[in-house]
Amino acid sequence: MEEAEQSGRLTDRRSFLLKGAAVGAGAIGASRLLTAPPVSASGGLTKGDVAILQFLAAAELLEADLWEQYNELGGIQDSERPGGTGNKAYTRALSVLDKDIPQYIHDNADDEQSHASFINAYLAANAADPINLDKFRTVPGSKATGARQIGRLTNLMELTIDTSWWTRYRSDSKNPDLGDTLPQAVPDLAVGKHPAIPRSDDDLTPRKHLQAIANTAGFHFGTIEQGGTSLYASLAQRVTNPEVLRILLSIGPTETMHFQTWQDKAGNAPPLTDPTTGLTFPDLNAGGALFKPNRILPEPTSFLDRKFPSCSIIRPTNTEGAALGAAKFLTAMGLFNGQSPDFFAGVKALAEAADAAQRQ
Repeated sequence: MEEAEQSGRLTDRRSFLLKGAAVGAGAIGASRLLTAPPVSASGGLTKGDVAILQFLAAAELLEADLWEQYNELGGIQDSERPGGTGNKAYTRALSVLDKDIPQYIHDNADDEQSHASFINAYLAANAADPINLDKFRTVPGSKATGARQIGRLTNLMELTIDTSWWTRYRSDSKNPDLGDTLPQAVPDLAVGKHPAIPRSDDDLTPRKHLQAIANTAGFHFGTIEQGGTSLYASLAQRVTNPEVLRILLSIGPTETMHFQTWQDKAGNAPPLTDPTTGLTFPDLNAGGALFKPNRILPEPTSFLDRKFPSCSIIRPTNTEGAALGAAKFLTAMGLFNGQSPDFFAGVKALAEAADAAQRQ
């Protein structure tokens, strides 16, 4: 029975590996990847290193997909990020949070695609299989003016968003690594299913309805990027090869820079109640220290053990089950609503393999 389950997990992982044309030099079949450690000129990649990089490649491809959707409707339209034509009404609503948001969206989309492309090329150059999710680009996207009519990996129109990161980074005593939970910044976003992009041009009115969609996007931006911030810090503790560690320690801080940007902009979301759905965004300035918008630098908090002094840190960074936790977090968000059972099985298998990695 155990052998059958292991075989199933390997099959699930193979469904995510690149088939056909290789990315970079030296791409090989999944069978070799899963039976012997690939060799690298810089000292060799362990199976664990490969598994971690493959999970991160998949995560970055998913991020690139969702940011591309945001860019098509609300970002800068140029040749650097082709596709889409922009949606003026949605862009105006996003710009209420900050006039520079279209540029930030564009650059975030560019960054995530660069991460995915680099990690895949590095895998291929080290005789390991890159990740390809193209067969799963089947989720219907927005029908609103400006969006390309193509299949997507992610769904931005049925989101349930955990905004507890907002209070977590403002708390001076609580840390999820120590078992603590914190309140939601926007409780309504944590229940139900909410669009973060207009589903069609019908969502462009009334004005407060569209602004609620833009506000939802503003908090979703921060939710995604704080997750990436923690993920890289957590998985870096499991890699063996110094060059792979360098990759994680170089990409991870850019996710933190994204998070810091979006945390600042989410604080500008105007308090309102959506007249169409009833979704309410509270006045965060009225909520006390845990909710203040301008407290965007991580408050010192408990770390490792409460006997130590408080320290300003990324949190959480516990490495146990970090990849599977990230996969479950994204799934619970509704980001994959409409995906196939094979997709969910593949994500789980990649996450389990990454979590099984041990520093050698």
